Amino acid sequence: MFKLPLSIDLNDVETLKLLSNANNKVGELKGIINQLPNPQILLNAITLGEAKDSSEIENIVTTYDEIYKEMTSESSISANAKEVLRYRKAISLGFEELKRNDFISIRSLINIQNCIESDKGGIRKLPGTVIKNTRTGEILHTPPQSEVEILDYLSNLEKYINQDNEYDPLINMGVIHYQFETIHPFYDGNGRTGRILNVLFLVMMNKLSYPVLYLSRYIIHNKDEYYTLLRECNNNEENIRIFVRYMLKGIAATSDFTIRFIDEIIHSMEQTTMLMRERLPKIYSKELVEYLYYEFYTKNEFLRNEFNISRSTANKYLKLLEEQGFVISEKVGKEVIYKNVALFNLMEKW
Repeated sequence: MFKLPLSIDLNDVETLKLLSNANNKVGELKGIINQLPNPQILLNAITLGEAKDSSEIENIVTTYDEIYKEMTSESSISANAKEVLRYRKAISLGFEELKRNDFISIRSLINIQNCIESDKGGIRKLPGTVIKNTRTGEILHTPPQSEVEILDYLSNLEKYINQDNEYDPLINMGVIHYQFETIHPFYDGNGRTGRILNVLFLVMMNKLSYPVLYLSRYIIHNKDEYYTLLRECNNNEENIRIFVRYMLKGIAATSDFTIRFIDEIIHSMEQTTMLMRERLPKIYSKELVEYLYYEFYTKNEFLRNEFNISRSTANKYLKLLEEQGFVISEKVGKEVIYKNVALFNLMEKW
C-alpha cells in the first residue's frame, strides 16, 4: 500500500483534458442547483436514487415501491429497503457534520459507517480481512490488518483530504476514493461510506453546494472496469493515474445525467402546477406542489401535520388529488398511502 501524497505526477496532458471536461460539467450542475428556488426537493430525490444505486453495488437490491412504503408505513416492509434508507440517512448525517465542522474527519467517516451498518460499526479490530473474487475465491487485496495500522493510514488520509495540494479537487477525489477503499477500514459498509466521502469532499472543496453528484450509477454500468482498476492500483502506483481518469469520466457522465434528471423534475413540477391550478384551484398552492414532490408518498397524518389541517380536510385534499390523477392510493397494512404518480415514474427511470 502507498501513503499520500503519491510520488507520481497526475497533472499529465491526458488527465488534464478529462479534468477540464469534468470541471465544466460539474460547474454547470452547480449553477443549475444554485438557481433553484427549493434545492432540497431535488436533493431529496437524488439522494434517494443514490442510496438505491449504491446499495445495489453491494447486492442490496430493492425497488422504489418498497422504499417508499418503508418510509411511510409503521411496520417494516423490506429489510433491503430499510438498509437503503439508512444509507440515505448517512448522506444527510455526513452533510450536516461537514456544514458544522468544515472539514472531513476520521470520526465523521466512522459516524457515517455506523449509520449505514449499526450492528457492524467501527474500525476493524481483528486481523484476517481480505478482499476476494466472489466467483473464484482468489485473494485480490490484503488491506491493513491491525487497528493501529488502519488508524495510521486513515490519519494520513485525513491529513491529505483537508490540506491544500497541487491537484484539482476532482483529481484528488479519485485519489482519496482509491486510498479509502484500499484501506478498507470497516468490517462492512466500506464501499458505501467511500461513495459518500466522494461527494462530501466535492462539497467541502466548493465544487458543489449540495451533495448531488453520485457515481454509483456509473459504477454499476462499468462495474468490472472499476474493480479491475482498483485491484491494479494496488500493484503499481502508476495505475492510480488510470483509475483517476476513470473517475473523471464518471464525474462528467454523472453530471450530465443529473442535469437531465433535474430538468425532468422541474418540467414535471411545472406541468403539475399548471394542471392543479386548472383542475383544483380551491386547494392549489405552490407549497402543496412542492410537498408532493418532496417525499413521493404521503398519508393523511403527514399531510395534516405539514399544513396544520384537520383529518377531514386532509382526507378531502387527498380524495380530490386522487380523482384528478395527481396521486394513487394504496393500502399498506392498515394504512392508506398516496403516491405521486409523476415523480414515481421519473424515479423509476433513474
